[in-house]
Amino acid sequence: MTDVIRPYTPSDLAACLSIFDGNTPEFFSPCEREEFEVFLTTHAVAWNFQVIERDGKLVACGGHALDLRTGCANFCWGMVEQGLHGTGLGTMLTVARLTAIRDTAGVVSVCLDTSQHTQGFYAHFGFRHARTVVDGYGPGLDRWEMVLDLHANVTPATALQRHLRR
Repeated sequence: MTDVIRPYTPSDLAACLSIFDGNTPEFFSPCEREEFEVFLTTHAVAWNFQVIERDGKLVACGGHALDLRTGCANFCWGMVEQGLHGTGLGTMLTVARLTAIRDTAGVVSVCLDTSQHTQGFYAHFGFRHARTVVDGYGPGLDRWEMVLDLHANVTPATALQRHLRR
């Protein structure tokens, strides 16, 4: 089994939408699909959007953007094909994004928003809960805002070790 992380290309659109659809409605609200499609067609490059291919099939995607004015990086639209949750792909994607961010001078924190269903995954990487918006994505799908302080001596390697100990 070979996993490859590479930048998103427009030809990945249908596969990324398929991954989104497979994670709806448990992890994403159906009303977010149009927003995700617009993101992929207009902002994916600026947000360093990446995909993971497993044996040539696209199975995960996610990105991040840097705001050097505030020193904050933001994760966006991270997802793994539904049938492959728990196989290490989400960890691989998270570590790749944290590594790229940590290699950027001036970035002091990473922010993300996720649902109550995946907040524990990110907590293992050192992300702290900042705020919850009940039904923030839709009925029964709360929005959890989380922050990782990069000066808290959390490198991608230590975050990965912490995550694997869970």
